[in-house]
Amino acid sequence: MPEQLIWGTEVFLNGLMAGVLYALVALGFVLIYKASGIFNYAQGVMALFAALTLVGIMEGQVPFSHLINAVFGTEVHHFGWHVPALLAILLTMVVMVVLAWAVNTLIFRHLVNQEPIILFMATIGLAYFLEGFGDIMWGSDIKKLDVGLPQGINLAIDDFTFNIFDYGFFIDNLDLVATAIAAALVFSLIVFAQYTKQGRAMRAVADDHQAALSVGISLNFIWVMVWSLAGFVALVAGIMWGTKSGVQFSLSLIALKALPVLMLGGFTSIPGAIVGGLLIGVGEKLFEFAIGSMIGGATENWFAYVLALLFLVFRPQGLFGEKIIERV
Repeated sequence: MPEQLIWGTEVFLNGLMAGVLYALVALGFVLIYKASGIFNYAQGVMALFAALTLVGIMEGQVPFSHLINAVFGTEVHHFGWHVPALLAILLTMVVMVVLAWAVNTLIFRHLVNQEPIILFMATIGLAYFLEGFGDIMWGSDIKKLDVGLPQGINLAIDDFTFNIFDYGFFIDNLDLVATAIAAALVFSLIVFAQYTKQGRAMRAVADDHQAALSVGISLNFIWVMVWSLAGFVALVAGIMWGTKSGVQFSLSLIALKALPVLMLGGFTSIPGAIVGGLLIGVGEKLFEFAIGSMIGGATENWFAYVLALLFLVFRPQGLFGEKIIERV
């Protein structure tokens, strides 16, 4: 019994840490949806693209080197230098801001007042474009990402603490650091949205575009800012997941786990993204621990989606979403 309690505590804590990372990815969806009403299917691919760009800059890789070599018959792949991690992160953020400006200018400015399904389809096209563009630009091989985050196993509670039972449990150092960084970023985004001029303008745009325009708020500026923030969130998520499992094209699939988070928390709620992420993270870990072995395991692959389906049936607006009532 004591060992089961300790193992359950370990599973719970690991679930909390996974949930914070899920919430981080979901925040990118919420920010764009609140400000523009666009469900950004490309958020996961943005995390992949940011991670690919970061690795490419750090390693001094020549962009489009495979294409250049194929066209000109050369063998040039690297500039011969290595960029420090902090500088590479800043340069990658510049790339994501330029990407945000390009997405708004070249795509969504031309789709103003279109139906939501048209905007959603545009983000699907953007996702596939960024995935292919990242492949051409940096190559499709799996890349190792190391920005100096501690890795390895950390003895979170040692044997001395539970010496009467002689048990302890282990948590990965990277998970601890990633959780702390993600929690700090989530808190910063909440403070930004609530207490800064730009944050209040973003909330005004989310409430009513026409009213925001009437008081002098630039929709283009807000949309570029929001896409830039989503790009920054994608960069942080890409760093965390890329450091953990390598930068590979399956990284874009983390967005799929954010969808149940949004369904639980609500598509327009920042606190909802946080709570939804924690519920999904803890729920899937505890369910796998308690029930998984009885039904063949691998429950983490579908638990979140089944839970989201139940919410769609009984509370489709999520825990913190706004209930919309239409009179006919």
